[in-house]
Amino acid sequence: MTDKSFRASIEEKVAAGERLTREDGVALYECDDLSWLGGLAHQVRVRKNGERVMFNVNRHLNLTNVCSASCAYCSFQRKPGEKDAYTMRVEQAVELAKQMEGDQLTELHIVNGLHPTLPWKYYPRVLSELKKALPTVNLKAFTATEVQWFEKISGLGASEILDQLIDAGLESLTGGGAEIFDWEIRQHIVDHDCHWEDWSRIHRLAHEKGLRTPATMLYGHIEEPRHRVDHVLRLRELQDETNGFAVFIPLRYQHDFVDAKDGKIRNKLQARTTMASPAESLKTFAVSRLLLDNFDHVKCFWVMHGLEVAQLSLNFGVDDLDGSVVEYKITHDADSYGTPDKMGREDLLELIRDAGFQPVERNTKYEIVREYDPPVSLAERRAVPQDVWS
Repeated sequence: MTDKSFRASIEEKVAAGERLTREDGVALYECDDLSWLGGLAHQVRVRKNGERVMFNVNRHLNLTNVCSASCAYCSFQRKPGEKDAYTMRVEQAVELAKQMEGDQLTELHIVNGLHPTLPWKYYPRVLSELKKALPTVNLKAFTATEVQWFEKISGLGASEILDQLIDAGLESLTGGGAEIFDWEIRQHIVDHDCHWEDWSRIHRLAHEKGLRTPATMLYGHIEEPRHRVDHVLRLRELQDETNGFAVFIPLRYQHDFVDAKDGKIRNKLQARTTMASPAESLKTFAVSRLLLDNFDHVKCFWVMHGLEVAQLSLNFGVDDLDGSVVEYKITHDADSYGTPDKMGREDLLELIRDAGFQPVERNTKYEIVREYDPPVSLAERRAVPQDVWS
């Protein structure tokens, strides 16, 4: 898209803080000037968050990979009895969490399969025991898809389920289970009953109960740009209603590059898909930042994008790089295609400063834990040989 009148119109809207339309979003995806698009998104990002980049020190804990669903894109799920299927006892989960304590964690991120036989009471109990073991760590746990599954296995409504989880220590849901909301695409990629109506219902309830939650979008598979635009506009409308979303996270769809330990390839889409290129990822960050005027933050989950794209994304609307992670089975079971397993606090500080931004450590609620010194000047950096991230 090179039409000068269109560019001028978008520039005027962005400068005035005017809301972009669905048609604007689709047209922006057609734009072939990535630098111009990134500049617009960066303008919005600086207006909202200055030259700061947020991160947190977190760990991921997956209690079970046993799942009743077989979503087309998922390499994580296993069926009962399969090789390397696992389910942690509550005591095992607590023991593993305690091993993480020395990293000065602020967050434990918990996502699981939809286990066909685990009882509902297991989930609030494991949260309660984790909170006792790590009282200062925020528990961000369960997707809306999991909460809907809890409705099925417990006979309770989502409101009562959330109340029990909050009483047990829950401080935020995760943003997963969103994938792509449009049924034209969704029917081909998910194998569970949690769709837009239930996903939005559960997050709306969480917001009513005072939880600030993330929202995600899985992109780069069989969807088209119009489906991405539709997805973020649904989120924008819900945010207008509740103001309960803390951050938007575009998640890059992953191929299963190598056989899993049992010799199977579980990704049913990859024979007819190509993963999003770095340029497409940067465009997705930028368009999302421009459309989501009522979201404070846009995150690049570096595990799914790689460190170089993560650094570049900070000039395309992104102001959050997630955290230290250490292990993220949902991606690494598809293959850790070049990202490290772990980025410690010092690694993240260096990554952010190397990109020219000031690091700011946050917690799950996006409260500031600590502001760090900004990067040294370009002249000072040029005087010293610099490490190259790969």
